[in-house]
Amino acid sequence: MMRLAALLTGLAALAAAQEALAQPDPQPGPPPSGYDSLGADWGAQQDEARQGVKEGRYLPLGRVIAEIDHRTPGYQLDAGLEQSGGRAVYRVRWAAASGRRIDYIVDALSGAILSAQ
Repeated sequence: MMRLAALLTGLAALAAAQEALAQPDPQPGPPPSGYDSLGADWGAQQDEARQGVKEGRYLPLGRVIAEIDHRTPGYQLDAGLEQSGGRAVYRVRWAAASGRRIDYIVDALSGAILSAQ
C-alpha cells in the first residue's frame, strides 16, 4: 500500500512538472525608460576609451585582451575603462578556461596588469 501511495505521489508530481513545462514562457516587456544594462555611463566610457586610444593615451583594449588571454586562456566577459588611484585602468572580467572568473585591473597607458582577483 505504501508503494502504491508513493507511486501515485510521484506520478502526480511528474504530471504537474510536465504541465508547467508545457506553459509558454511569458514574453518579456520592454525595459524601463532610460534603462541601460551596461551602466548609465557606458556610452561615455566607450567614447573616452576610443578617443584615448586615438590620441595615444591608452592602449587598445584588443591588445590588453590578447595579453590576458596569453597569460590565462579563456574569454572576456566584459570590459570597461575606469579611473583608479588617479589613473585610467581597464577592468576586464575574464572567464578562465578552468571556469574561474577573474577581474583584471590593467593600466590603460602601459598595459601593466595591476591586479587579478
